[in-house]
Amino acid sequence: MTDSSQRVDFRTDPSQYKHWALSVDGAIATLAMDVAEDEGIRPGYKLKLNSYDLGVDIELHDALQRIRFEHPQVRTVVVTSLKDRIFCSGANIFMLGLSSHAWKVNFCKFTNETRNGIEDSSRHSGLKFVAALNGACAGGGYELALACDEILLIDDRSSAVSLPEVPLLGVLPGTGGLTRVTDKRKVRHDYADIFCTLVEGVRGQRAKDWRLVDEVIKPARFAEEVRQRALDLAAQSDRPADAKGVSLTPLQRIDSEAGIEYTYVKVDIDREKRQASWTLKAPAAATPQDLAGILAQGAAWWPLQFARELDDAILHLRTNELDIGTWVLRTEGDPALVLGADAVLAQHADHWLVRETLGMLRRTLARLDVTSRSLFALIEPDSCFVGTLFEVALACDRSYMLDDPEVARPAGIALNELNFGHYPMVNGQSRLARRFCEETEPIAAARATIGDTVSAEQAESLGLVTFAPDSIDWDDEIRIALEERRALSPDALTGLEANLRFGGVETMETRIFGRLTAWQNWIFNRPNAAGDKGALKLYGKGEQAAFDWNRV
Repeated sequence: MTDSSQRVDFRTDPSQYKHWALSVDGAIATLAMDVAEDEGIRPGYKLKLNSYDLGVDIELHDALQRIRFEHPQVRTVVVTSLKDRIFCSGANIFMLGLSSHAWKVNFCKFTNETRNGIEDSSRHSGLKFVAALNGACAGGGYELALACDEILLIDDRSSAVSLPEVPLLGVLPGTGGLTRVTDKRKVRHDYADIFCTLVEGVRGQRAKDWRLVDEVIKPARFAEEVRQRALDLAAQSDRPADAKGVSLTPLQRIDSEAGIEYTYVKVDIDREKRQASWTLKAPAAATPQDLAGILAQGAAWWPLQFARELDDAILHLRTNELDIGTWVLRTEGDPALVLGADAVLAQHADHWLVRETLGMLRRTLARLDVTSRSLFALIEPDSCFVGTLFEVALACDRSYMLDDPEVARPAGIALNELNFGHYPMVNGQSRLARRFCEETEPIAAARATIGDTVSAEQAESLGLVTFAPDSIDWDDEIRIALEERRALSPDALTGLEANLRFGGVETMETRIFGRLTAWQNWIFNRPNAAGDKGALKLYGKGEQAAFDWNRV
C-alpha cells in the first residue's frame, strides 16, 4: 500500500482542472492544453513547456469522458494548446527521472490507455479528433497527436514534430509513438529511423511529405483551416445534434485500510496474502427498458454506473496497491437482472447513450485485460456471471466453477449476443474467439447455449471455465491454486500473463502494450537510461551520459 499522502485519486471534474480548458461550440469541442508549471501531482519538478505528468493525463481522461457523455452533440474534438509557440513537450523528464520504475510503468500504461480510448471513440462512436499543433510538439505531445484522426501543423518556420527520446534520454517513446508512426501513419522505415533519432524533429513540408502530419498551414490561416477541417469531419458523424447529455455525477467511494467500496463494486484486501477479493454486483432492481427511463436515470443507470465504478477500482488498485498481486473476482445478485440490462444494451445499441455506455464497458474490460495482476474468477452459488459480467470471467487467467447441484441456486453461467463481439479486446477478438483460437466448433457450441443457464458440468465440458470442482474439493483446490500463485515471481507472472492473454492475433494496440512496452520496461531498468550516469537521470544537468556500449 502506498503512503496515504502519495495515493492517487483518478476522480476529478472540470471545476478541479489545473491543466486543460474544455469548451464546446456546437458540434466542435476544444480541448486546450495549458499546463500549470507548479501543479505537478508529486513534488520535485516543474511542468514547463506544457510537459505533462499523471495528473495532466487524469484530467485529459476525465475531459474525454465528459465529451462522450455530457456533450452528445459534439462530433469533432480539436486538441490544441493555449501556450504560444508550444503544443506539448511531452512527458516531464524530471518527473520520470525522479520516479520509481513502477510509477513510470503505470504512468505510461494509463497514458497509453487514454490514447487508445481516443482511437476507440473514433472507431466506434463517431467522435473524431483533430490535433491542431500551434507550436513545437515533442515526445509524448506528438504521441497524443498521433492518437488523433488528423494532425495539422502550423507552418511558422520553427514548429516541428519530434520523438527525441532515443537521442536525448536513452529510452523509447513511452506511449505508442514508434508503433503509430509505422502502423498508423504508414511512415517508411528509413524515414522513421531518421525521425526517431533527430533531436530537433521535422517541420514544414518535409513533415507532410513523410506523413508525419496531414497538413502544414500558414499562421494567418491556421485557426480558420483547423475549424473547417473539424466541421468537415463533424459532417461525417452520426452523433445527435440536439440530444441532452448525461451529467457524470461524482463517484461515491468508501476507502479504508481493508479495501474500497462503491454501490456495485467492492474490493476487500488481504495484505498478508497479497490478495484482493472483488465482488461485482448485479442491479438491485430491473433497469428501465425504454430510452426515456434510461435517460432519466442518467449516470445512475446500472450499466454506466457499474462501468465507472469498475474502471475507477481497477485504476485505484493498479496504482496504489502494488503488492496486491492476485485479484479474485466474484459476482453477486440476480442473473436475470443483468441479462435484462444486457437486453436493453443490445436493443438500443444505436442510441448515443447506450453506444457510449457499451464503449465504456468495452474500454474498462480492455483495461482489465492489460492489467499486470493474476486474475482468478470464482463462480459460486448465487453468483451472476452472465452476459456482460461473464466477460469478466473470460478476461481472467483461470475460472473455477463450483459443481454443487444440491444447493438452492447452483452456480450457473449464461451467454448472450453481447459475448460474441460487442466487447472486443485490444487485439480485435472477442474473448470467446480468443479462448477458442477462433475455432468455429466450440464457438458455435457456446452460442447454442444462448437462452439457457449452463451448469458447472456443462460449462467445463464446453470449455467455458477452467475447472468445475465439487463441494468436497472446492475449498482445497481454490486454496492450493492461490497459494501456488503467491509463491511465484511477480515479474515472471507479469510476462506470462501478458503473453498468454493475447494469442494469435496482433494489432497496433497489442504491439504497443506487448512488444513496445516490454522493451521500454527493460530499457527503463537499464543503467544506460536509469543508472546514476544514465541519460534519463542526467537530463538537464549538463553532464554526458556514460553508456555501456555492449549490444545485448
